[in-house]
Amino acid sequence: MALKNVTDDSFDQDVLASDKPVLVDFWAAWCGPCRQLAPSLESIAAEHGDKIEIVKLNIDENPAVAARYGVMSIPTLHLYKGGEVVQTIVGAKPKAALERELADHLAWSPTACTGRFPTPPAPAPMTPSPTP
Repeated sequence: MALKNVTDDSFDQDVLASDKPVLVDFWAAWCGPCRQLAPSLESIAAEHGDKIEIVKLNIDENPAVAARYGVMSIPTLHLYKGGEVVQTIVGAKPKAALERELADHLAWSPTACTGRFPTPPAPAPMTPSPTP
């Protein structure tokens, strides 16, 4: 599964305006650790795409966003919720370590999909007890 690429021009719409959390992978083609991280991110996206979106931003081709958020080394991952950075992960990590760090955002919650708790089933009708 290839991750979506975002650009300086599409960042605000694709990331900041998203209804669900977005994990942005700040990377570059020449970065070996970035290439090592990519399969783990693709796997997490495939398994948890209903809860979190994962996108890539090439800092060489799109330096404005990286500068705006002070990204000084790569790979750097920023998790955005409601247009704000809520978590930063720096460096290449194995998939299990990434999932542990993102666990709070990958866990299912009733509000994750609908924004509200599901409607409980209606109670069963009561039948009167026979009188002796």
